[in-house]
Amino acid sequence: MRVSARADYAVRAALQLAAHRDAGPLKAEAIAEAQEIPHKFLEGILNDMRRGGLVTSQRGGRGGYRLARAAEAISIADVIRVVDGPLVSVRGVRPPELGYTGPAESLLPLWIALRANVRQILDGVSLADVASGALPPGVAELCRDETAWTNP
Repeated sequence: MRVSARADYAVRAALQLAAHRDAGPLKAEAIAEAQEIPHKFLEGILNDMRRGGLVTSQRGGRGGYRLARAAEAISIADVIRVVDGPLVSVRGVRPPELGYTGPAESLLPLWIALRANVRQILDGVSLADVASGALPPGVAELCRDETAWTNP
């Protein structure tokens, strides 16, 4: 699985908003500077997140962006889906819509299992979890595996 720059930036922007939830709206410029995200690129991402119901915006001198709901109620998967679409696809097609024959026939269940695992992890981790540094136990356990970021 590949996490796009757009998805990475969106999650980072959402985490910045989660960390400043009680401080009022944050301007896009402040988010961009804090997370080292190109401002123009971030504006497009924030607009997608607004249309997707994850953030609200307020105009004016005291305007900016804020999360539309509590950080505990927004999963990492929610953010990625809003800016990038489905979490896992094969050639741009969701696994249940694929079909294979011959020796590749059992490839479909593999893609579905991959999709289920990615969804389980990303749907199970909220912005609040990441912002607080307290990942769910199952995710934290996966991170402790020494081979998680090394090539086999």
